[in-house]
Amino acid sequence: MLKGIAASSGVVVAKVFKYEHPVFTIEKQEEPKEVALEKFHNALERSKEDITKIKEKAAGRLSPEELAIFDAHLMVAEDPEFADQVEAMINNDGVSAAYAVDQVANQFVTMFESLEDPYFKERAADIKDVTYRIKCHLMGVKIPDLSLINEEVIIVANDLTPSDTAQLDKQFAKGFVTEVGGRTSHSAIMARSLEIPAIVGCTGILKACQNDDCLALNALDGTVIVNPAEDVIKDYAEKAAKYAEEKEELKKLKNAASVSVDGHHVELVGNIGTPKDAQGVLDNGGEGVGLYRTEFLYMNSNELPTEEEQFEAYKAVLEAMNPRPVVVRTLDIGGDKKLPYLPIPEEMNPFLGYRAIRLCLDRTDIFRTQVRALLRASVYGDLRIMFPMIATINEFRAAKAIVKEEEANLRAEGVAVSDNYQVGMMVEIPAAAILADQFAKEADFFSIGTNDLIQYSMAADRMSKPVSYLYQPLNPSILRLVKLTIDGAHKEGKWCGMCGEMAGDEIAVPVLLGLGLDEFSMSATSILKARRMVRKLNYEDAKKLADEALTLCRAEEVEELVKKTVK
Repeated sequence: MLKGIAASSGVVVAKVFKYEHPVFTIEKQEEPKEVALEKFHNALERSKEDITKIKEKAAGRLSPEELAIFDAHLMVAEDPEFADQVEAMINNDGVSAAYAVDQVANQFVTMFESLEDPYFKERAADIKDVTYRIKCHLMGVKIPDLSLINEEVIIVANDLTPSDTAQLDKQFAKGFVTEVGGRTSHSAIMARSLEIPAIVGCTGILKACQNDDCLALNALDGTVIVNPAEDVIKDYAEKAAKYAEEKEELKKLKNAASVSVDGHHVELVGNIGTPKDAQGVLDNGGEGVGLYRTEFLYMNSNELPTEEEQFEAYKAVLEAMNPRPVVVRTLDIGGDKKLPYLPIPEEMNPFLGYRAIRLCLDRTDIFRTQVRALLRASVYGDLRIMFPMIATINEFRAAKAIVKEEEANLRAEGVAVSDNYQVGMMVEIPAAAILADQFAKEADFFSIGTNDLIQYSMAADRMSKPVSYLYQPLNPSILRLVKLTIDGAHKEGKWCGMCGEMAGDEIAVPVLLGLGLDEFSMSATSILKARRMVRKLNYEDAKKLADEALTLCRAEEVEELVKKTVK
């Protein structure tokens, strides 16, 4: 038995199909410049054709949101920065096309893998996927075709690229298990869209099984059993039937109210990264967008996005969600998240450095462009502008002043701006949580960013494995900071949401409800499960549960209390 991360829910038993990409080494070799350049351009064109064909074949199985991944892949293949660097290396160093592609690709991948945000890390997977295809064409290596599978199997691989996953036919591909990956990887996202059970980050699975072995996959808890006994197979069949029944029940909650047994209403909304993600929130019964990460506009561009480009993106989301609210986080980049076209000084501790609102208040030219685009889009829906990484009242006042100045400028230009947009802030720095009652006098709302709040409170980098045990959302110290924030907002008649991973955690939901959280923002696929939990709870009982949790001293005690109290 092995354990991994349950990335796409389901239970299935089938035989193993081991899928391994051809491995090859690219040595440094010289090649005539004209020959290398021609080879590179040919391989690039063939790769673009491949990506287009894969997208066309997947069109009937994937949603527009998932198909957009291949638009991102085409952007990588058509990225002039990538092509320019490869051509420069060929021209300046006289190396082979394959070596130049390999070196430039490694530089791009390293840059994106070093970023903290898991969504940005997945951009590295896009670059790997596309450049591996280019290198295969240059080396004359055939890429395996998963679309040729014609029997029921569970695919076992080191990793699956978006191109691989798009070729899966769920009639035959009953599930997959990979050695690496996380819940936010493209393969995991696409598996959820295809409704194929998937477990990622399952170390040792390739060594543990062979082709045609029997595999029992429980993608509800991340368990994989190789060559299970008959009684285990029977047990998994029962689990599969129960899960299918549960899925049908959850679908009934799509249009249901997010209200407790005793009538207390909360908002369950979704986190998105691109305009195309809005449809996934609606499909899962989301009541709005609680976090629109605007960084993707900047990461998917070779230069700072223009006001017009940003306006179109914000307008698309607001129109898609109207009349539901949309919380847009202003640019949260800098420090650990770097843009190739925006030089930022190296820092000893980038997590605590020049980033987010700190960068925006320094580079007001960048900030004002985004603010203008947001205000112009405000007339198309219910816009809520949110500043990240606020530590002091002065920072919030300075950022809000820029918003008001640009509103006045737009109105003077004869441009329409909504009279009802809100301006709020993320609470992710302990100093802001402690002073929440004062911030609430000036902000229209709070949204608690628990991922950073936890790592700053625990002084523990959440990307560091040796200290990962300190990532404790249910630690009473974190719960007390959450309570301070919620109470501070409510004291001034303002609402408080949460957009960290904690908001979609079924164990955390009862405590957060009891603490008085108004809005829970999470990945779209978590919304219906959270709604089911809220509808089972009694708000008054949840308040008592939260009060007791605040008196405890360990996260484990809080989890035990929730499990004991919430049947």
